[in-house]
Amino acid sequence: MKSREVRVWDIRVNKGAGKKKTYTVRWIVGGREKSRNFATRALADNHRSDLMQAINRGEAFDTATGLPDSMAQSRGAVSWLEFMQSYIDMKWPGAAAKSRESMVDALTTVTPALVRELAGRPAADELRRLLRVHLLPPGARDEEVPAELAPALRWLRRASLPVSEVGEAAAVRAALDVLALRLDGLPAAPTTVRRKRSVFYNVLQYAVELEALEFNPVDKIRVRVQRAKIAESVDRRVVVNGRQARELLTAVSYVGERGRVGRGERLVAFFACLYFAAMRPSEALALREQDCHLPATGWGRLTLVDNRPQAGKRWTDSGEVHDRRGLKHRAAAESRVVPIPPELVGTLRRHVDRFGVADDDRLFRSGKGNVVAASTYSRVWKAARELALTPVQVASPLAGRPYDLRHAAVSLWLNSGVPATDVAARAGHSVDVLLKVYAKCIDGQEATVNQRIEDALGGSGA
Repeated sequence: MKSREVRVWDIRVNKGAGKKKTYTVRWIVGGREKSRNFATRALADNHRSDLMQAINRGEAFDTATGLPDSMAQSRGAVSWLEFMQSYIDMKWPGAAAKSRESMVDALTTVTPALVRELAGRPAADELRRLLRVHLLPPGARDEEVPAELAPALRWLRRASLPVSEVGEAAAVRAALDVLALRLDGLPAAPTTVRRKRSVFYNVLQYAVELEALEFNPVDKIRVRVQRAKIAESVDRRVVVNGRQARELLTAVSYVGERGRVGRGERLVAFFACLYFAAMRPSEALALREQDCHLPATGWGRLTLVDNRPQAGKRWTDSGEVHDRRGLKHRAAAESRVVPIPPELVGTLRRHVDRFGVADDDRLFRSGKGNVVAASTYSRVWKAARELALTPVQVASPLAGRPYDLRHAAVSLWLNSGVPATDVAARAGHSVDVLLKVYAKCIDGQEATVNQRIEDALGGSGA
């Protein structure tokens, strides 16, 4: 829709605390306010001058873009959809599978907010499926979009805002608001909001690098967001003590069909690695027999070199469900040596004797020889908790996830007096992160600590 009812205001100077000034050109087209920010006064003056000259020539302005044809053509505006795809193409080769999924998820969330309000808007779930499955993953774009999504594709291509308009305050505010919500409209978890906003910010920063935007508009916009504190330390309530851990491992062996080798029996040693060696689940999934030194007596040793996080076939280069990565917080091909106690040595020896290893030497595999899925070991763990814990404990966060066994291991080592540097080396963390995140008392020690404090105070004081 075109209009010649255009009015241009004076340039507004924005003064951010401790930041450089920015300059905003504001104008109205057919009653709809438009604006664009610039890093320098000269750029703002030039843009305002172009608008004024178009008005003097009698040009009609587009009410959606706010620009006359002469300026719209000169700017050669790339749509947000096209630019976002080029950003993904740039990031994809060097990104881990989980990072790829996270990037696509964030951009799938924000893109429906960066569109013009055209008639025939598709349903939210259609747009989400179109973006996540067909338009954003590079390998999926050559495939034909299903017929039922073709109208949504045509609408999105027409409605997608030019990148220049995405940099406007109203668009950025709308995007940030959407990123703070779940699909059901409720507030998203603070960690999720931070992750998605980071992706959006980086796309805009890429636009700055390519000079599609003068500066990153997120830096200049003040938005009221829910400043929920993000937990950076382990919740003490999830950490089990040694007795509870062993009861849980015993319960794992009972999960499955009676009279047959159950899923649980195959995973006892897997969960034992998480507790006795503080391994991450993805590290345990990658453990091979050749990585294990398992003597008949005494302590053994695991040399960790690989990591098999579950991401999904769409996100990995191999097309497998599990990615193949080096260790977390390590350079490529760098290993981590973890001494293991005789109890774990015995468990691993019994596991190999009974179940053997996969064709690629992995210790832990499904009944068909594949990498064990996260859903599989999570179901086994859920069943084991119900067998080993009291109803009150089952309803609590205690050992709610398999990963909590790793938390218990590191907490046990720290509270036993093992130097933080040694604990960090075995767990695969820096010392500062270790002390911030994992230095927690294990469940069941509170009475002992209270008694020590009471003794130091010289009595109960009653």
